[in-house]
Amino acid sequence: MTLTDPKTVDLIGLPVAATNYHQAIEWIAAAALSGDRAYAVEAANTHVAALARHDQSFGEAMAKFDLICPDGMPLVWLLNQQLKQSERLTDRVYGPTLMLKTIEASENQQQLKHFFFGGSPDTLDKLEKRFSEDYPNAEIAGTYSPPFGTWPDDEFERVCEKIIESKANLVWVGLGCPKQERWIAEHKDKLPAAVYFGIGAAFAFHAGEVKQAPSWIQKCGVEWLYRLCREPRRLFRRYFTYNSLFLWYALRSQMKG
Repeated sequence: MTLTDPKTVDLIGLPVAATNYHQAIEWIAAAALSGDRAYAVEAANTHVAALARHDQSFGEAMAKFDLICPDGMPLVWLLNQQLKQSERLTDRVYGPTLMLKTIEASENQQQLKHFFFGGSPDTLDKLEKRFSEDYPNAEIAGTYSPPFGTWPDDEFERVCEKIIESKANLVWVGLGCPKQERWIAEHKDKLPAAVYFGIGAAFAFHAGEVKQAPSWIQKCGVEWLYRLCREPRRLFRRYFTYNSLFLWYALRSQMKG
C-alpha cells in the first residue's frame, strides 16, 4: 500500500486533513504496514484546535502529528470554505467511529493488530469483550492499563516492551486529552514502529461507560452540548473556555482572510 498524505488546510494554525473515513483508514493501514517508524493520528475537535492555538506547548505537540482528522462539524464547515466544490467534505471523521471502522477494516487484513493503552483494567476488559464479539476476525494483540497518578520512572520502557511483545501496529491511546497527545508527541521518536491514536473518550464510549449523543445531534455540531448536559460539573469549564476561544480564533481568521 502506498502512503500518500492527504491535502491539509490551516484551521486557526492547525493543519487539518481534508479527508473522510475511507481515505483516513487507507492512510492509517499504509502507515501501519510500512513498519518504518511511529506515526501519530488525531481526531481534532474544537477543543483540540483551540488548545493548540492557545497553548504553545500543546501546539508544538500537535505539530508532531502526521494526520489530523476533522472530528468536529465546525472544523468541517471551516474546511469546506477553503476547498473546491469537488473536494468538500460531507461528514466529519469522528474519533470513536474512526476507531470502529479501523478495527472493522482490519478484519480483512491479518497484518493489522491492535493494542489498547490507557483506561482502567475493567474498561479494557469491556473493550476486549465488545470487540471480540463485534469484530471476531480483528486481532486485539494486547492491552495495558497504566498506574493511576504519578508513573514510575521506568513506565515508558514498560509500555514499549508490551507493545513490542504484542507485535501490534495500531496503538489506541486513551489517556484523556491533552495528556495522550502530549505523551505521544514527547515519545514519538522513541516509540516502537506503529500508528498511535489520541482517542479521547472512545474507550469509555465503546466500553458502554459513557453514552454517546444521538447521530442527529452529532450532525448538527452540538454534541458538546449533549455531553455538557450529562456531565456539567466536569465539562463546563472546558467547553465554555475552548468553544469560546475557537469561535474567537475562527472569526479573527475569517476577518484576516
